[in-house]
Amino acid sequence: MAQLIKNGAVAVDPWKTLEINEADTAESIALPAGDVVFPLAVWQARKAEIIAARQRIGLLLQPEDRVEDIAADLASFAVIAINFPKFVDGRGYSTAALLRQRYGYAGELRAVGNVLHDQLFFMKRVGFDSYAFTDGKNAAYALEAGFRSFSDTYQAATDQPQPYFRRRA
Repeated sequence: MAQLIKNGAVAVDPWKTLEINEADTAESIALPAGDVVFPLAVWQARKAEIIAARQRIGLLLQPEDRVEDIAADLASFAVIAINFPKFVDGRGYSTAALLRQRYGYAGELRAVGNVLHDQLFFMKRVGFDSYAFTDGKNAAYALEAGFRSFSDTYQAATDQPQPYFRRRA
């Protein structure tokens, strides 16, 4: 079970992520009850069914998924999880920035997959507000060390729209 940092604290994760294995398809997989984070393929194939059966809906985006494909549906999602399959794959940062800045997504934006404590500061800058760590990672240490990489920032970003020279004046 993943450990979660949310709102500046280690938290219990109420969401389940639906995983599609090789024997299933987006059209045929059984939809579990409760708060579920659905892969984009399942959302696209069974959108009406998912909306009719749930109060809260989550979406899982992979690095190759396009934000433009779900832009009209953003109000439907309580949480959007963005997968980081490898440490060196930074496409999730761009996806998060697009969701926050261009499309105005205000719900929970969660980093999942290969999330490391030394990425947290930068993930927060582009708009992430929760972070799921895989087993074996220390969420308490990440919370303590991950957001204190720098005392202040110079550039404008999602979490601080004013650059340093404007804030200083």
